[in-house]
This record gives sequence, structure tokens and C-alpha cells, in this order.
Amino acid sequence: MAGNNREMNGDLIRHHVTDAQISENSFWYPISDFLNNIGQKVSFLPDWMSIPFSKHVAMLWVAAIFTMGISLWATRRYRTNKAAQPKGISHIYELLLEFIKNDIIIPNIGLKDAKRWTPLAASFFIFILMCNFIGLIPFFEKLGGGGGATPTGNFGVTLGLATITFFAIIIAGTLKHGFIGHWKNMIPHGVPAPVLIILIPIEIIGMFVKPMALTLRLGANMTAGHIGMLAIFGLPYLIGSQGVPSEGLLPQPSWGFAIIAVMLNVGVFFLEIIVSLVQAYVFTLLSSVFIGMAIHAEH
Repeated sequence: MAGNNREMNGDLIRHHVTDAQISENSFWYPISDFLNNIGQKVSFLPDWMSIPFSKHVAMLWVAAIFTMGISLWATRRYRTNKAAQPKGISHIYELLLEFIKNDIIIPNIGLKDAKRWTPLAASFFIFILMCNFIGLIPFFEKLGGGGGATPTGNFGVTLGLATITFFAIIIAGTLKHGFIGHWKNMIPHGVPAPVLIILIPIEIIGMFVKPMALTLRLGANMTAGHIGMLAIFGLPYLIGSQGVPSEGLLPQPSWGFAIIAVMLNVGVFFLEIIVSLVQAYVFTLLSSVFIGMAIHAEH
């Protein structure tokens, strides 16, 4: 590093979009150090199966606490009086749950099973939305250790959510048609035997394609937004350079383009808010569609 220059390398972007160990100057470090020490002493799993308390794990805790806290606060009136009039955040939650039930669950799963599957869909939507939003709050840059993060930008997180959907599909089909009936419904009736040689492997692959589509769609969209914003912030340095920077050092920025970059990123930031809402909705919608397909296999 020389003067006011900064090193031009992948670390300028990498720590915003990838997982990392908690640094010693982080708010989370005492918790991370304690849990990691406990895990080393009592864990019976091999090292490659261990789950260290990293930056994304910390952000997951934050999202989970916010989800449970806000949900408990919004429903506190209904736990004492089911006929209570909604007010404030309770009203917002009622509108949200009505939207999920009437516009997502009932059209795709059906009125008969709406009561069973609305809690899962609502949990998906609210938790994913919280995960998406905390990655947009600069405050968490100070807590996350090496920069804040969007938990749903981690494919391990999205795979975990998609795995819940995977088992929910099997459970839904089993409850409706029985265990054997669910697996038989994967193959259309009346198909000639030679076709089954091709169709059965395709259906088995399709079982895993559905959760993988959920995993990749959510993770890629939430990661791409952050990379795009950071790339726009890098343009003033590239435009202000007089050629290729030497020795990996970042040149002085072009301040006129820096102002433009900030203005562009303000717009991208609001676009990210919309993307966060859309991705929470799409994950919830597709999960409901897949569950509905298992229930209404005859269609």
C-alpha cells in the first residue's frame, strides 16, 4: 500500500459476497471464539462436517432473531384475543398472511390444505425477506467481521431452505396419496413399458432439479446485486487511471465519475430492495407450486 492508494485485488469485493471467519475486532468475536472452542471439545463429527461460527452464520442469527421477534410482537394481540382488531405492525402481518394464503397457497395448493401449508410459506417469505434486507443495512458492516453480508447470498443457506421444500413435497404427497401412492404418481398412468426406461430417470432427476432451481435462483440473484453495486463503485478508479495500475495499486479516483457512481448506486440500492421482495415472493411461490404438484398429481 502506498500513499492513499489501495491494493487492487479480489478482496475489495470478495469479503462482501463470500463467507469468512469472524475477525478479532468484530462484535461477534467473543461469541465465535466461545462456540468454536466448545465445538472442538465436544464435537464427534469430522472437521469437514463442522459448522464454524462465521460471518454468514452470525447474519443468519440476526435474521432469525428479527424474524421471531417481529412475528411475536405482531401476533401478541391475537394470542390473548383472537377477535382483536389489527393495529400497526399487526395489521401489516394480517395483510401479508392473507396475501400469502389467498394469492399463493389457495391457487396452487388448494383451500382444503391451505391451513396446513400457509405457516410454512409465510415462514419462508418473512425469513428470506429478513435475510435479504439485512445485507442492505450498512450497520452490519461493523458487526459481521470483515463486512456485512446477505445470508441468502450463501448457497449453503439457500440449499438448506430448498431442502425443506424438498422434504415438504414428499410429505405433502404422502399425506394425500400415501407413501407408495406418492411415488407411483411420479409416473403418468398408461405409459408404455419401453418409455419408462427413459421416463423414470428423468423423473428422478426432476426431483432434485426443483430444489436446485430454488437454490441457484435465490443465491445468484442476491449475490449479483452486491457485486453490481461494488463494480459501479470501482468505475471511478478505473476511469481515473492513466493505464493499467502497476504493482496491484489502485489509482486515485476520478471524482466527477465518483459522484455519478454514487448516484447510480442509490438507484441500484432501491432496485435491490425490490429484488429482495421479488426473490422472497418467487421462492415462496415456487415452493407452493411444487407442493401443490405433489398434492394434485392427477393434474
